[in-house]
Parts: sequence; structure tokens; C-alpha cells
Amino acid sequence: MSMYMPGATAVGITFEDGVVFASDKRIAFGNFLVSKSTKKTFPITPKVGAACAGLVADMQILTLQISALAKIRHMELKRDIPPNTIAKMMSNMMYERRYFPLLTQVIVGGVVEGPVMYTLDPLGSVLPDEYAAVGTGAEIALGVLDPRFEKDMKRDDAVNLARHAVRAAAQRDAASGDGLDMLVITANESTESTEKL
Repeated sequence: MSMYMPGATAVGITFEDGVVFASDKRIAFGNFLVSKSTKKTFPITPKVGAACAGLVADMQILTLQISALAKIRHMELKRDIPPNTIAKMMSNMMYERRYFPLLTQVIVGGVVEGPVMYTLDPLGSVLPDEYAAVGTGAEIALGVLDPRFEKDMKRDDAVNLARHAVRAAAQRDAASGDGLDMLVITANESTESTEKL
């Protein structure tokens, strides 16, 4: 990853009846700390969310636009828009608007028929994953996730694992840290929280 990639770590994990996203709140750009309180987990619809480790200003615009499009499509189709559709819409928009020189890493996931998660790459690929980590601390986070992830985990276990993965990355990656945002989505509810790292 180039040193101009804004530093951050975000993870996503599927569990038995939902998905959890966690990200740190720091944004560093090269060696320059830009912000200590940046939100990088985004609800898009009541059943779908995203987390990013790229340029958050881009991501905020992108999620607002996708959220608006999803609302329109929901009204037209009169049913919940599945996460893969949201992921594809976001991927198309990233590709068309060329957000991706900076915003290269996004995890999209949610629950419509069951918990699913995707990572988006800059060229428009939408890759299914049961769990994912993106950003400067991704390798460290995956080092925590790989041995401990299990299919159909309980919610609390998934939340703790996500928290642990981002904390591990923040401890070893100077570009990650300063707080933790979490977004948990199940078929019935979507919950956001913030805590100290």
C-alpha cells in the first residue's frame, strides 16, 4: 500500500444472524495525523452497512448517494435491497466516479436472506467473504480473525472478535487508533456504538 493511503483499519464479520463492522477512528495521511474522530462505519439501509479504510470524505459522499438510490429502489420494488445489490451499486459508482485512487477499500455487508459480506476492489470486483479486514492494519487484523473466526458465531463472540482485531491492529499500526466504532446489523435491528480502544 502506498504511504499516501490514509491509515486505518476496518473489519467485518458475519455471525449466526447478522454482521458486525468495526473500525478505528484515526485517520493518518502518510506521517500526518489528520483526525482522531473519524467515523468509518456507515449504515446504508436498515439491513445493509459498510466500513472503509480509505478517504472518509469520499466514503461519506458515496454512502449518502448509495443510501438515497437504495431508498428509491426500495420504493419501486417494495422489498429490501440485498447486500450484493448495494455492493454492486457502490462498486459501479466508485468505478464511474473514479473515487478509487484514494478510496480503495470497502467492506459491504448485511442481512436480507441471511448474513453476507463483500469486499470491493478498485476495479469493480465484488468478492464474497465471511469476514474481511481492510486498511493499513489489515494484515494484523486478519492474523487475529483467521484462527478465531467460526461460521455461525454468536453475536457477542463476533462483536468481541471484531473489537479484538481492530485493537490488535491499532496497537501495532501507528496509523490506526483513537477509538472504535461498531455497527451491528441483524434482520431486526441496526445498532451503532463507539468506545475507547
